[in-house]
Amino acid sequence: MHPDIHLTLHHARATELRAETEPRPAPRNDLRARLGWTLVEVGLRLATRPGTAAPAH
Repeated sequence: MHPDIHLTLHHARATELRAETEPRPAPRNDLRARLGWTLVEVGLRLATRPGTAAPAH
């Protein structure tokens, strides 16, 4: 028996399951990405604002 037969069986079953499912609409990644980068930018601005550095002990 081939040592990687379980991978072949897994891929075959995954293909069958994908064929049985209903197609879903494409995700709205553009909005999610823009919102995520906006939040990163806001966080960086807050973290690097002058006078907000933690005091050194």
